[in-house]
Amino acid sequence: MNAIYLYDDARARGFQPFALTRPIAELRAGALLVRERWERALGVPVTGTLTSGHLAGFAENGSAPVLERPSMEAGSWVVNARFAPSISRAPDADVLEADGRVVAVRLATRTNGDMEDGAAEVERLATRGSRAPAEGWWMDDVWDYIRHLVAMLGEDIPLLGDRIGAGAPKGAVVIGTHPIFVERGAVVEPSVCFDTSEGPILIRSGAYVQAFTRLVGPLYVGEHSILTTDRISASSIGDTCKVHGELSNTIIVGHSNKGHDGFVGHSMLGRWVNIGAGTITSNLKNTYGPVQLWTPDGTRDTGMQFLGTLFGDHAKIGIGMRLTTGCVLGAGASLFGSTMPPKAVAPFTWGEAGAFDLYHFEKFLEAVERMMARREVTLEDGMRAQLQLAFERRWTVEP
Repeated sequence: MNAIYLYDDARARGFQPFALTRPIAELRAGALLVRERWERALGVPVTGTLTSGHLAGFAENGSAPVLERPSMEAGSWVVNARFAPSISRAPDADVLEADGRVVAVRLATRTNGDMEDGAAEVERLATRGSRAPAEGWWMDDVWDYIRHLVAMLGEDIPLLGDRIGAGAPKGAVVIGTHPIFVERGAVVEPSVCFDTSEGPILIRSGAYVQAFTRLVGPLYVGEHSILTTDRISASSIGDTCKVHGELSNTIIVGHSNKGHDGFVGHSMLGRWVNIGAGTITSNLKNTYGPVQLWTPDGTRDTGMQFLGTLFGDHAKIGIGMRLTTGCVLGAGASLFGSTMPPKAVAPFTWGEAGAFDLYHFEKFLEAVERMMARREVTLEDGMRAQLQLAFERRWTVEP
């Protein structure tokens, strides 16, 4: 049986602001989505996702359906979606382990899923079959996607670029010795600077890079994304994004806009995020100390000196906003005004800090549909229902 089932355990289901609106395997880790990483590592397609019930209608860009109690055939893989495997082929074994923990199990017998609440561990499905170590990265906390980003890109890009072939485009300025991969169908105007002193760069088909943009590796640019001037460094930019201004050590899952001046650093953007002109994220405290971040279990010390903002899916930020170090913006939040918002903003919040209101859901959907229409994407009924459930299950932030 050739199948993979992705499992969000209880810890993964607390990875806010993203877990409210998407399975964790649909987050970008390094250059690829976690789902895509597992398909490459195991060489078989993902069949289903075991995650929170309110995500049942989730569907985008090849994602697998969310299943409540699947009947998983013998030979199927069940994997912990908090582990992002190396995209090189995993060893041939029945149980894969990393750092003393089981990350994936190949089922010896047919199994009915009993993992709805996330309390079960993948390890309980393990048999006495062969075991082997798996290369990759554990995401024990939501900020680990940013913590491991540079190391992951440094490994991913040469593997992904191997079939493309290395070489700088005509008219480019090149600094450094790490490889440059530009896929057929990408457009790079003359006078783009490729700085590969610290890592490689990969630009996928359909991407467009305007003249006088400085690209600093390790850097991944997804299909049909547009990059226009300034310094874009050490980031993973998903498909169909717009990036202008300074971007550093940031993950963009896909279909998001940072189309104007401003700085975003050590941050993570979900899908369909729009950042207004002049928006600036702080990613370093004045004390140079470790950044604290709001989580559903309370504010925690991340141990990271650099950490910016986590933007939930469909978050919209007005012009000239200033976002504090270690900020969490919930899915569907629409913020504007001159007042800096607090470090944590609940999902579907609307307005200016000090006068927040709840976004009317139908108004929110209208904005979603307008943004999607610009990309010729339709909001399907299943996703509409899933967003409705997310709205009903939105979390709050204690004052």
